[in-house]
Amino acid sequence: MPSQKNPILDRRKQVPEQSTWWFKLSLAQKFSASSLGKFGYELSFIRNDEGHSLAVLMCDSGIAVVTEDGDINTSPNIKLR
Repeated sequence: MPSQKNPILDRRKQVPEQSTWWFKLSLAQKFSASSLGKFGYELSFIRNDEGHSLAVLMCDSGIAVVTEDGDINTSPNIKLR
């Protein structure tokens, strides 16, 4: 009897490419944000820090930021209002 696999559960509320912030990301940020999306992170907003773009993604378990170069930090020192 063949075993049945559980379908993959996608917790995202919307497709990232439909976010109004998505078009403001660099190509490297888009790749990193897509990778984080597989873990439930969603692009929340972009912060401009001294002329540099910083993408802020959130999920139930925390916050992650992605630099213009695509570097991911899942333990950022960032304050949200």
